Amino acid sequence: MHSPAFDKLRQQVATLKQQAEQFDKAKLFSKNRYMQAQPSLFDRAVFSTKSMNLADYVTEIEDEVSSLPPSEHRHAYTYALERIATQVQAVFNVIKSTPIWIKENKSHYKPRPKQAVYKQAVQQVIQSSHELYDELKQNHEFERRLLLMIEERKMQMDKATPAKAQKLNMEILTTHARLGRCRKAISATEEKIQRVEKQQLR
Repeated sequence: MHSPAFDKLRQQVATLKQQAEQFDKAKLFSKNRYMQAQPSLFDRAVFSTKSMNLADYVTEIEDEVSSLPPSEHRHAYTYALERIATQVQAVFNVIKSTPIWIKENKSHYKPRPKQAVYKQAVQQVIQSSHELYDELKQNHEFERRLLLMIEERKMQMDKATPAKAQKLNMEILTTHARLGRCRKAISATEEKIQRVEKQQLR
């Protein structure tokens, strides 16, 4: 039996799916060359999905919700919930930016003063820098939680039956794989920050 909080989460994701589908129908990215050149809308650290359709990412969120670990596995459960929250927020941020995309597409064909373009570019760099630091902080927190999960499983193995120990060992291996992906994401984010900060120094 699911908790009210779980049911509420599923309802929120269902609502998000509807909003994402509406966003996709508007085809706001189809007129934007930069977006068309992107392989995906989000960083691989947030979503494994590669698509230009927002609804596809909500499908991944739905899968994450469906495969939530038992709440008894506190660290794993908390980690999964935090990941889902990050994903939901990422999709919501795109939906929230709908008016900006509409405006961007309308102004795409109008020449803009160089000063305004430069100012906007600077603001985007500063904003992306802040966002990247937030992303880095989040990834470090994920790393910390994954390490805790591994240590927790190792401690459980000391008192476990052979069958249980085998299961725990598999969980440790799986978590190590996730940790590896998390650390790759940290390195990638750090590289992005360096690039952005170099741009700011120019």
